[in-house]
Amino acid sequence: MEFDAVILAGGRSSRLGGVPKSGLEYDGATLLERALQAARGARAAVVVGPPQQGLRPGTLTAREDPPFAGPAAAIAAGLAALAGRPAAPGSAAETAPWTLVLACDMPHARDAVAVLIRELEGSPGAEGAMAISADGRRQPLLGLYSTAALEREVAAAHDSGGLVNASVFGLLARLELLPVPVPSGSTDDVDTWEDAAALGIDGPRRTS
Repeated sequence: MEFDAVILAGGRSSRLGGVPKSGLEYDGATLLERALQAARGARAAVVVGPPQQGLRPGTLTAREDPPFAGPAAAIAAGLAALAGRPAAPGSAAETAPWTLVLACDMPHARDAVAVLIRELEGSPGAEGAMAISADGRRQPLLGLYSTAALEREVAAAHDSGGLVNASVFGLLARLELLPVPVPSGSTDDVDTWEDAAALGIDGPRRTS
């Protein structure tokens, strides 16, 4: 399956005292590095958020407008960056038919991505697959969605008031989505230092 990836890394981290989640470390890698690893099969990847250090070559960057406008606005910014990326010499830049949307604060998300791909490949006609946690919660920021459908809904949202602080569930409401149960723990995220401690996540990487 061909897909691009939109990695969301632009929240305020208010319950972490403003410490960016993307720079927290788990098992020797930052959460942003782990999110990019989870999206390793992507044809192109864009990180939406403030400037990041150490991104691998070819990784695109974008910023939601205005900054901290929420994940729905960040998804729109990521889609725009993917659509506007330069083409390789002698070819036209085209977005992949599917887009992985992934928040950077789920250290075990990689365990879910393969499941989403498998279920979506076996379900022609679906417009996407959304992760369902072991306790039954929907996680829209770990999902694989039709690029055309996302672009359609982003355009509709702009026509009806925009996406600043808009609901991601609202953005996705009209898509025909598969609810996909994913491995236990793969949707666990970091909102507080208590969450970080429970997951064994360390503070930001120290630089000399």
